[in-house]
Amino acid sequence: MTLVIRRLSLDEMDQAALLHRAAFDERLPWLAGLHTPAEDRAYFREHVYPGSAVHGALEEGVLLGFLALRADWVDQLYIAPGQQGRGIGSHLIAFAKAVSPALQLWTFKRNAGARRFYEHHGFVAVQERDGSDNEEGEPDIRYHWKAALAGAAG
Repeated sequence: MTLVIRRLSLDEMDQAALLHRAAFDERLPWLAGLHTPAEDRAYFREHVYPGSAVHGALEEGVLLGFLALRADWVDQLYIAPGQQGRGIGSHLIAFAKAVSPALQLWTFKRNAGARRFYEHHGFVAVQERDGSDNEEGEPDIRYHWKAALAGAAG
């Protein structure tokens, strides 16, 4: 796999929004269709792009996944359906670790695959909420990762 990770442009936010919706609906089918495609595109253009550094993982020019970083927060990490298990998410998390000595993120409690992924990459659950603080109403977990004192990005 020849994967290129680069910052995405505003013009690429529609692609990121489509990938997000496809991945979200596949992995969290009980929340499928939460927003319309037009709402997703507007959200990515008006909120995700201006508020985060959005980096895409591309292979031969095709967007396979993306990561949105805001300071030490992983706001978004999604991999296209059918592309999970190829190491794309691991590459994106390694990129995030390389640019930040500490990271945190929220994921839904029922998203067992995401929880396994983050725990495999050294993230530790530090807080649980009942879902009253997110629009989906889903219980979620905040994860934290910090580089080792020796500077390892483990």
